[in-house]
Amino acid sequence: MTSIPAGRVVRFALLSLGALMILAPYIFMISTAGKTQSDIFTAALSLIPEHLYFTENFAKALSKVPMATLLWNGVIVCGLIFFFQVAVAIPCAYAMAKLKFRAARMMMVLVMLGLLVPIHATALPLYVAFDRMSLLNSYIALVAPFTISVFAIFMFLQFFRAMPDDLIHAARLDGMSELGIVARVIVPNAWPAVTAFAIFSVVAHWNDLYWPLIVISKQAYATPPLGLMYFRAAEAGDDYGALMAATLIITLPLVVAFLLAQKRFVEGITMTGLKG
Repeated sequence: MTSIPAGRVVRFALLSLGALMILAPYIFMISTAGKTQSDIFTAALSLIPEHLYFTENFAKALSKVPMATLLWNGVIVCGLIFFFQVAVAIPCAYAMAKLKFRAARMMMVLVMLGLLVPIHATALPLYVAFDRMSLLNSYIALVAPFTISVFAIFMFLQFFRAMPDDLIHAARLDGMSELGIVARVIVPNAWPAVTAFAIFSVVAHWNDLYWPLIVISKQAYATPPLGLMYFRAAEAGDDYGALMAATLIITLPLVVAFLLAQKRFVEGITMTGLKG
């Protein structure tokens, strides 16, 4: 009988402990979503509900706020943001990684500086601009500030640098234009990086509360996190079982999406770290 190395056991134990710490809030959320008010505020801390109340809490979550509208708004906003981010980032990153021009170094400096500017620094002028254009409470206000992602440009830049130059030279010899190379050579080979970035982008903007809270005041355009605030207002902020059920509904699509894209996500992150 083969013995398991002690180092592997220690690594497995540490990874299991870390995973448990990360999953603990989600486990607690699932537990609370199935409890009654009396079970939630009892002195005994138990993850297993004494009275299963999942059906009632989920019914409240679906009836008190337009959950379908919140989820649909989240899909539209995250989908549009991701589409425009990728459409802008891939050509920019390709030009900086594979084309030689004088401003390449300066553009790289600007990209690095862009990573240091948070949305909070530009929120006020953006709000004033959207207000003067009468674009508050619209998808444009939710999407427009995030259509250019310097993080996406930086990530794709690192990925494209690892791609062999011979592949691009061969495409040029076949008579392809630079746009043709991007569309028919770069994009098909960039799916691992695109999938990895999709996880970052969708999770960030699906969970974003700061910007929607500034530009949205109507439930018709509310995103999922903003909808939870409306839910708490509707429930007077004390029905935590129904609130956790609503939170579970909103976070479940992200969990499913990550599990489905996990393999390509890991592949994209690994290949992005390679050096050309």
